Order: sequence, then C-alpha cells, then structure tokens
Amino acid sequence: MSDEATGPATETFLAHRNLLFTVAYEILGSAADAEDALQETWLRWVKADQRQVHDQRAYLVRITTRQALNRLRTVKRRREAYVGPWLPEPLLTTPDVAQDIELAESVSMALMLVLETLSPTERAVFVLREVFDIGYDEIAAAVDKSPAAVRQIAHRARRHVDSRRPRRVVSSREGQAVLESFRRAVDTGDPQALLDVLAPEVVLMSDGGGIKHAALRPVTGAEQVVRMFAGGIGKFAGKITAEPTVVNGSPALLVRLDGEIDGVMALRVEDSLITGLYYVRNPEKLSHLTSETPLTVR
Repeated sequence: MSDEATGPATETFLAHRNLLFTVAYEILGSAADAEDALQETWLRWVKADQRQVHDQRAYLVRITTRQALNRLRTVKRRREAYVGPWLPEPLLTTPDVAQDIELAESVSMALMLVLETLSPTERAVFVLREVFDIGYDEIAAAVDKSPAAVRQIAHRARRHVDSRRPRRVVSSREGQAVLESFRRAVDTGDPQALLDVLAPEVVLMSDGGGIKHAALRPVTGAEQVVRMFAGGIGKFAGKITAEPTVVNGSPALLVRLDGEIDGVMALRVEDSLITGLYYVRNPEKLSHLTSETPLTVR
C-alpha cells in the first residue's frame, strides 16, 4: 500500500486512538490486550477502502469492538485458570479522567470487576451503550446482532450491573481525603485508625498472578483486613513506601519496595469509607504505572 494511501489513514487512526484504546480497555480490562486489539484494528483500517467509509469514527469503533470481543472470548478461558483473584490491569490516568465522574466510574476497578461477570457480548454492548452512548444500530453492526436483540442485551446487562455497582460515586476530593486517612493509618500501623476508615463489609482483593505472594481468596470484613495488613507488612524484606496516585480515575497508593514498584492498591470509596481495596502485585500488569494513559469517551 502506498504512502499516499496510508498517510491519511494513519492521521485518522491517531486522531481517534485514545477513544479506541478506551473502548478496547473497557471491554477487555487489560491494557496489553487492548493494545493488541488496536494493532489488529489498524491493520484492517489501512486495508479498507477509505472512500467507502462515511463515518470514520463509527467504522473504527466497530472494528475495535470486534477485535476486542474476539480477544475477550479467548482470554476469558485463561482467566478461569488464573491463580487467585484476577484484577484488571491498572492504568495511571490523567487528572481529567478523575474529574469526569462518569468516565472515572466506568474504568474503576470496582466497575471493571462487575463487567467481568457479564458475557463477552453483554460487556461489549453495555460499554458501547452506557459509556460511549453509541446507538443500537451501530452496536448491532459491531457485535453481529439485530438492533432488537441488542436492546434486550443492553437492558439485561444494565440491570445486572446496576445491582452490583457502587451505590454512590464520590467526588475526586472526597476520594483523596479518604486515601490520605488510609495512608496515614497504614504508615503508623494504628489498627483503630484503619478500622475507622474501613467499612465493616470492606473487601480486599490481591492479584499476584501466581508470581508474587497474594491472598488466594478475597478477604472480607474490616477486622480481617486489618489483621491482613498487620501480618502482611511484616513479611516484606525491605523498606516499603506508599505514595498517593490516581489509578483508573480513582485514588490509589503506589507501593514501592526499596524504591522499586511492588504494586498498586486502588480504593473503592462509598459514604467516606473504603468498601473495596484492590492490590495488584502481578509484575506483568504494572507496565502502565510509569506514565499516564489518556482515556476518553469522545
């Protein structure tokens, strides 16, 4: 293919790349898999007859959705054999993501885990409709279903997600305030201070991927989580530091061991208390914590 043909195609693809990555990431929950889906999208896009494409954005979203769906059906089988809880690959996000409450919720660890309970088609339909506000006809073309079927799938997926999503999305300021209280409690090792910031029904999930030490099952309840912290911190052979950051649009702590990134702990905050803690230690999932990843729904 000539440079004259690929030049405009490249410019168009790059203009929509952040959107396409966001679509793929929300469907897959993995930045690495999303990048692979985008590579496949690019290869199909440059081979397309650009003159026949009337809506470039819609066409690219359609290709990306199909590639992400194909990949999700494959990786879902691998995730069933995953060692311990599987958590989404964390992204260091730009400040504007945290300020966009709807976008921040859609990429939060808490909601991404809810999306994991949907079928691949339900997840794609939910993401395209609820996050990106794409019409039923366009979604139908992307998932190879009729518009009527897509409406039913969207309704079913929305009902499923709504019954499990956080009760109230907190502001960035409230989330940061809770994060700071949590960080101080961890730094001082004060059990009561930790209990004061944790909801009674808090759940801690840790993902080591069978590579790093992590709990093989979720830890539920404030007292159990406090005991986990008390016992777990002493097992680290080295100096531990935790610095505030924003991961997937939510407050988080970047944990370092002797200066090297050991993992990241994201928080789910409701009513000024922590209801979810998500600690990703799997080194294969930490590559997107050194630079910000731009996300967008436009």
